[in-house]
Amino acid sequence: MASWSELTTQAPDLATAIQARFGAHIHAVLATLRRDGSPRLSGLETRFSDGELWLAMMPDARKAVDLRRDPHFALHSAPEAELVDGDAKLNGLAVEVTDAATIERFTGALPQPPPPSGVGLFRTDITDAALTRVQGDELVIDSWRDGGAPRQTRRQ
Repeated sequence: MASWSELTTQAPDLATAIQARFGAHIHAVLATLRRDGSPRLSGLETRFSDGELWLAMMPDARKAVDLRRDPHFALHSAPEAELVDGDAKLNGLAVEVTDAATIERFTGALPQPPPPSGVGLFRTDITDAALTRVQGDELVIDSWRDGGAPRQTRRQ
């Protein structure tokens, strides 16, 4: 698994495009696994800082409980009607961060203070990433798996 900074080293163009897609909207869609193994979809704000992709939420949110039990996640940029700029997807494991200094540094950089309940903060380890977009009459998929080179697939 790779940190966000490792992904940017291994696949810089793809990482830049994916970060732009997540930055184009306030919210993304996070998929976690419920106790029974079924998927749970939740809205989430993402943040890229210090070479990491962070997932922050209320500490007792269902998605936080899911990630503590099973750290697997899928993250999807907010889709648009047209895929000209792309549709970004990331998969990986969420690692909860509990040290006060990191949480304070993260929350100190937020535009608003966290709620009184605090924040459940997770650093991501990325296993694979993809950006899907439409170019003319082709579907273009740029993808990367940890440890591999980026690749591109075109479909008509």
